[in-house]
Amino acid sequence: MQQPLAYRMRPRNLDEVVGQQHLVGPGKIIRRMVEAKMLSSMILYGPPGTGKTSIASAIAGSTRYAFRMLNAATDTKKDLQIVAEEAKMSGTVILLLDEVHRLDKTKQDFLLPHLESGKIIMIGATTENPYITINPAIRSRTQIFEIKPLQEEDILTAIDQALADETRGLGSETIVLTDDARLHLSRATNGDLRSALNGLELAARSTPKGPDGIIHLTLAIIEECVQRKALTHDKDGDAHYDVISAFQKSIRGSDVDGALHYLGRLVEVGDLAIICRRLMVIGYEDIGLANPAAAARTVNAVLAAERLGLPEARIPLADTVVDLCLSPKSNSAYMALDAAIADIRSGKAGDVPDHLRDSHYK
Repeated sequence: MQQPLAYRMRPRNLDEVVGQQHLVGPGKIIRRMVEAKMLSSMILYGPPGTGKTSIASAIAGSTRYAFRMLNAATDTKKDLQIVAEEAKMSGTVILLLDEVHRLDKTKQDFLLPHLESGKIIMIGATTENPYITINPAIRSRTQIFEIKPLQEEDILTAIDQALADETRGLGSETIVLTDDARLHLSRATNGDLRSALNGLELAARSTPKGPDGIIHLTLAIIEECVQRKALTHDKDGDAHYDVISAFQKSIRGSDVDGALHYLGRLVEVGDLAIICRRLMVIGYEDIGLANPAAAARTVNAVLAAERLGLPEARIPLADTVVDLCLSPKSNSAYMALDAAIADIRSGKAGDVPDHLRDSHYK
């Protein structure tokens, strides 16, 4: 049975890694470690499908070390012992340990001396916050790196590579993916490259060739395969800005249901940056001095959302939207400032009164 497309398209070296250039780009920390042949154990944490396993396999491919994969929750101490024996014979083994936050004490106690000796270079992968869920004994022996959500451009690049690659991808078939289907595939999976590639493969394998011998993948087919409908607005269209406007005006009008509806539409297109920026504006523009604490809470919610990423980011976002809707509102401060700026621009600046001038030099 053929392996899934996402598995086949895993990078063979660091140059093939999609995204995560803050770690594997030229001059960045993981690339420097590989080039200097000074690898150390590490923990990679971030959302599913963003490249934790890919980076581990790329490191192994770039260093020529043996590469093994285990799951901390389901594999046993005996499995770790097999890896340790291999490390004794081959010198060094790179071990990708998935769900590393679920490593129990017995396995941990066995693994620690091998990490200290460098015989096993562990790359732990987790979707949890390692500073909370990983045992301090493991943390102290590893470097911790955050894997960030993939951007739309990264997903599009990976889709194009999969369609073009005749050996590992779908390039041996003649496939035409329409532009709107391609964009929807990159957006509907919320930065999860694994889901995007698996959806693409499902679409390609389940769609018969047309009379011209070509597999035509339309928006409707992609929607069915990823089980998400394309919304009537996207990140670049005019309708998107109408939704943003409706979002802010619903909060300004204390319409909780309406605000949550438009928040949901923005979440569905994965536009976290716009949501966070707009909420910050609302907190200080529409709420302002009527409830300064609500503005401060908005800042904290935005920071939490940015750290969590979608889909979990929707939780603090929903809290703060309801908070802002129910809050008293005042735009007096920024309206007063705008009035002052208007005076200045109309030439009403005038001289600084004597009693307000700087007199320290007199």
